[in-house]
Amino acid sequence: VDDSPIHGKGLFARRHIRAGDIIGIIDGVSTSSNGEHVLWLDENNGIRVRCELRFINHSDTPNAVYYDNLEVCALTDIEPGEEITHNYLGL
Repeated sequence: VDDSPIHGKGLFARRHIRAGDIIGIIDGVSTSSNGEHVLWLDENNGIRVRCELRFINHSDTPNAVYYDNLEVCALTDIEPGEEITHNYLGL
């Protein structure tokens, strides 16, 4: 976790991550309230992310994706020092 040129803090790779690798599994608590670090699973159910994965910022060209099983996986190869991003809109 470090300062991000995208927004606030961001999550950055420490090592090379290959496309398809699991970056981590979200740890959090269920919520129906919006707020910081809430990942919405549908319009009524969210997870307040408590682990470092909460610092993944949005990008229109993401290099990672959240899956329904709460895994975060690399969409592309991610180099050391590169910020890990996700498209919040799920596009």
